[in-house]
Amino acid sequence: MKNCLECHEKVVGREDKKFCSDACRNAYNNKINKDTTNFMRNVNNTLRRNYRILSELNTQGTSKTDRARLLHKGFDFDFFTNILTTKTGNTYHFVYDQGYLALKNGRYVLVRKET
Repeated sequence: MKNCLECHEKVVGREDKKFCSDACRNAYNNKINKDTTNFMRNVNNTLRRNYRILSELNTQGTSKTDRARLLHKGFDFDFFTNILTTKTGNTYHFVYDQGYLALKNGRYVLVRKET
């Protein structure tokens, strides 16, 4: 007989079963992932906010805006999912399929990558 990894009660059932119930399984995994989960949750929330802002400002697939407007809406330039450098040397930062390219004087071109 095995004991539950969370409450240490006897586990009944399959030979490879580790927990006595779903509640114990969830509690155990929540304890293990607690430290990394908070950091990951904050990063994912910031990425979602950035994506929502870019989507709101870029409804046509391509548009222009300025840095002040992005910052006013809460955009965080430190969080993006990937970078695309074109053959001409332009560097686009993307949050999933929504991207932006810095121009002169604090202006930005917003683009949506077709999937």
